[in-house]
Amino acid sequence: MDAMDRKILAELQQDGRLTITELAARVRLSVSPCHRRLRDLERDGAIRGYRAVVDPAAVGLHFETLVFATLRWEAPDTVTVFEEAVSAIPHVLQAQRLFGEPDYLLRVATTDLAAFQRLYDDTLARLPGVQRLTSTLVMKHVVDDRPLPA
Repeated sequence: MDAMDRKILAELQQDGRLTITELAARVRLSVSPCHRRLRDLERDGAIRGYRAVVDPAAVGLHFETLVFATLRWEAPDTVTVFEEAVSAIPHVLQAQRLFGEPDYLLRVATTDLAAFQRLYDDTLARLPGVQRLTSTLVMKHVVDDRPLPA
């Protein structure tokens, strides 16, 4: 990956709906080489996909919580089973495995506190392998969905 590829990625992170002509103009390349580089970035996995970034509040998800999960290591497949179960929960927006304790950080969005309590009691607390859950409320997003540095 060279400096031109990084420029292309930076522009697309700012606006993923750019036409190839607009993108080429912004990075100062002609259309054909820009298009070739773009396809290479997609094929090589540097660009994993394109999507709309939706404001959770605009779709009624006003309540966000960070949930820390500590697992009981009772079976060799504890991690796999837990991760598959977490991946199936639509309200879990992100799930990250951590070094040390706790074992996981989950970012969860629901409509309100009552909806979070139901999700917690009925689903999160019953995830396979869970020893302990701790949660904290998100007060404010200071940095959110920032593009990767060039």
